Amino acid sequence: MALEIERRFLIKNDNWKEFVTKKISIQQGYLSKNLDDWIIRIRFSGKEFKIALKKHIEGFTNFEFEYSIPRKDGETIMANLSNTIKKERFFLEIENQSWIIDCFKENNYPLEIAEIELSREEDDVSLPSFISKEITGLTDYSNFSLANTPFSEWN
Repeated sequence: MALEIERRFLIKNDNWKEFVTKKISIQQGYLSKNLDDWIIRIRFSGKEFKIALKKHIEGFTNFEFEYSIPRKDGETIMANLSNTIKKERFFLEIENQSWIIDCFKENNYPLEIAEIELSREEDDVSLPSFISKEITGLTDYSNFSLANTPFSEWN
């Protein structure tokens, strides 16, 4: 069974940039229509297309199943979606913890979100100095919600 256990945070400054080990560009879109059921996402990271099925279980744990799909299929699906997002993803190593920073583009600019994946919900997390407010579980900040109601449209 594939589980994703992650916590998410807003960022208060650029101090994270000194810890970057890798960067990729991501475009993703959604085939789902609401957050209450399985979320079906397609993602292109510059190399390959992947389709993912995600479902919230409890706390900050989700089912997550991800599969590679042929490039031509991915291009066709992505070209026929209206609810998409673009972001740059940065990978960081800080005190033996792996963090991800997503810097959103276009209608979700200048939103930046930090994520850390855990083995268990009970795992301790040492918060780096660039971390601001925790947004774990706040659905407005989910990528699915941002694809449907971009950050730039928030009041």
